Amino acid sequence: MQGASLMSPKPPLVLVHGLWDTPNVFRRLRQHLEDWPAPILAPHLPHKLGFTPLKTLAQDLELAIDEAFGPDQTIDLLGFSMGAVISRTWLQLYGGHRRTRRFVSLGSPQNGTLVAQPWPRALVPGVADMKVGSALLRQLNGDPSLLRGIDCISFYCPWDLMVIPAWTGVLPVGPIVRLPVWNHRELIQSPRSLVPVSAHLLQG
Repeated sequence: MQGASLMSPKPPLVLVHGLWDTPNVFRRLRQHLEDWPAPILAPHLPHKLGFTPLKTLAQDLELAIDEAFGPDQTIDLLGFSMGAVISRTWLQLYGGHRRTRRFVSLGSPQNGTLVAQPWPRALVPGVADMKVGSALLRQLNGDPSLLRGIDCISFYCPWDLMVIPAWTGVLPVGPIVRLPVWNHRELIQSPRSLVPVSAHLLQG
């Protein structure tokens, strides 16, 4: 975590990685956030190659946030790919909305992805949670009202081959921003994505 003054006007920032990733995926983004005046937490969530259900990972996220900041500290939250679905699960199902000021969804299958369709829940429940029409996504999309009190924004890539159809990879509330990158990985690596995403985080 980065150090910060107790008088910082911004809350801590939590970065949530996705499937097949580790917190190191945010290395370049953190370079763009050198001026962030509060702690930055990027917890490792053991997804076990998709075997861990997303609700379990959301509970792991809650434990990591509470351990780092206590149960009451307001935070900003960014999730990349599956990490944004984990984040949203925590927000809507485990009370995270009560302490979150801003939520950024970056290249995330918020309405599912056809890439997950062939995978059976018995084998990889975490991947199956990202199927189009999965029970988890139906639950989250059935009542998104808890997100309306949060400053939400969705960034997506129209040529994303991990989130298919790419244009459905957005939250049901908040602005939607199309990024000029060519693939899923560039969303978290290319300056064409990281500059506008970090600018949004740093503003206000």
